[in-house]
Amino acid sequence: MNTHTEPAAEPIRFDTKIAVLLRADLEPWQRLNVTSFLVSGLGTQAPEVIGEPYEDADGVPYLPMFRQPVLVFEATKETLTTAHTRALSRSLPRAIFTSDLFATGNDRDNRAAVRSVPTADLDLVGLAVYGPKNAVDKVVKGARMHP
Repeated sequence: MNTHTEPAAEPIRFDTKIAVLLRADLEPWQRLNVTSFLVSGLGTQAPEVIGEPYEDADGVPYLPMFRQPVLVFEATKETLTTAHTRALSRSLPRAIFTSDLFATGNDRDNRAAVRSVPTADLDLVGLAVYGPKNAVDKVVKGARMHP
């Protein structure tokens, strides 16, 4: 039995936000797949989002994860396109997933599929964004929390 307890501490508040915005018409498996891919890039470009490694009571180590919650939203195709434009105008770290990526099977083909489409014509099904809370809130305005 583990009797170790953490000392009481003040609640942790974050001045930043991680948000994932998914197109509302995705199948459940697509929502999970898109979310996984989108958030995978954030830690590489914004290392401050990654916390410390984990370890269980037996000393078995585990990989570090995000240090803060990831909020998942859903929206129409139009709201997703608007959110993408807002993220670009604010120069926020972002990741995209387009409908074309459901037909590819590897990173090289994924990048080629995105590269072949002009920004305004991307058929977005997902967007991840990170930055100051107020800026991210403005990006996802019009979307609703994922049910």
